[in-house]
Amino acid sequence: MNTNIRRNFLKQTVLGLAVLSFPRFGKGADAIFQALGKGARRPNVIFFLTDDMGYGDPVCYGGKFAPTPNIDRLAREGVRFTQFYCASPICSPSRVGYTTGMFPARWNITSFLHARKANHACEQVDFLDSKAPSFKAAGYATGHFGKWHMGGGRDVTDAPPFEAYGFDEHAGTYESPAPHPDIPTEPWICSPNDKVKRWDRTAFFVDKALDFLRRHKDGPCYVNVWPDDVHTPWVPNEERLSEYPNGPQEERKFCAVLAEYDRQFGRLLAGINALGLDENTIIVFSSDNGPLPTFHGTRAAGLRGSKLSLYEGGIRMPFAVRWPGRIPVGKVDEQTVSGGTDILPTVCALCGVSTPTTHKLDGEDMGRAWLGTPQKRSTPLFWEYGRNEKAFKYPQGTDRSPNLAVRDGNWKLLINADGMGAELYDIIADPKETTNVVEREKEVAARLSKLVLAWWRELPQLGTKP
Repeated sequence: MNTNIRRNFLKQTVLGLAVLSFPRFGKGADAIFQALGKGARRPNVIFFLTDDMGYGDPVCYGGKFAPTPNIDRLAREGVRFTQFYCASPICSPSRVGYTTGMFPARWNITSFLHARKANHACEQVDFLDSKAPSFKAAGYATGHFGKWHMGGGRDVTDAPPFEAYGFDEHAGTYESPAPHPDIPTEPWICSPNDKVKRWDRTAFFVDKALDFLRRHKDGPCYVNVWPDDVHTPWVPNEERLSEYPNGPQEERKFCAVLAEYDRQFGRLLAGINALGLDENTIIVFSSDNGPLPTFHGTRAAGLRGSKLSLYEGGIRMPFAVRWPGRIPVGKVDEQTVSGGTDILPTVCALCGVSTPTTHKLDGEDMGRAWLGTPQKRSTPLFWEYGRNEKAFKYPQGTDRSPNLAVRDGNWKLLINADGMGAELYDIIADPKETTNVVEREKEVAARLSKLVLAWWRELPQLGTKP
């Protein structure tokens, strides 16, 4: 058989077998790779997670602050989703959702992890239990480079090491069990004494990831690249800041940081290509939660809410995936509703490995959607944020939401845990959540209220195990 014909035939075989395997949540997915014959490689996975990036920050999502040609390129070369949600409107629980495939409150993580006293006030534990599900696949080299924030730092000295979560190598920030010595010198995001300056942090993590990939070219590899830009404080270098001479100072700094962040993402893409890994690498791009500040909603693309809010601006994220030859080019999926808890089961299915069996995952395998066919989820998405008035931070005015939410089909309901303050929105017709239709759609509101309150009541209380 002609070499090119055979290559195309094998690619089509992989695609067909992958689609057939999806409902099985990865079980039997080895057949995908067996079809390629002896010596076939499972794909690498690079999960590039941004810190506090708004839905409207990248140009491909309508961003107007700074050019993002490399993020936009990823979207053009893969599938860009418009209805993707993180698991929480704040960093630590959102990252738990991405890592475990489970709603973060099941692991007693409800807000950003802090010192022990503050954690207790938020009715949460001090770190993610190392028994929680994560990507621990036989044969995969695994690395985590960047922000962790799922335990460790401040006065929490007994958090499990990175290895307990399945990572062979790591370079973390101060909010981790093993901060890299070149980054943290004082207990907050940056210090003038840091060896790696704030404006060079994303480059540092990209360098670490590329070095890891270089040393494991014969892979496969699973790599988290989780920089802590574009989180405040924004500290660009003078050269990048000079490219944005006009406007309020904070907006100038944000533009400079975003532009540099995109440039470093481009370096990652170029480095993967230079290593010859491009065609066999799945790249996943998203954010952990919505922006703060939003610059009058612009960074959230006009959606209501921000970080710390369960309105769309706090939880709807930019999300794009690319896998050359497997994922279609230039597709925009406006139909599939998916979330951070779906990442683990989807990656497992596409990598031909079984999902963890120790716990029932909340996420679903959305592989068909990643491969270009819009997919309807079979279970609702749930959120919670704000268990009390004293320990949790909230946005001001109308951006503050009730503390529970559920998305089911076109409907999204928000309600407080005491059953009061219900708000119902048709998210397709009203994505900016301007018109509460709870009185007009009483049956829908009653059904979803019952659903989310039952979910809330079954969540573990502080100190109990999932």
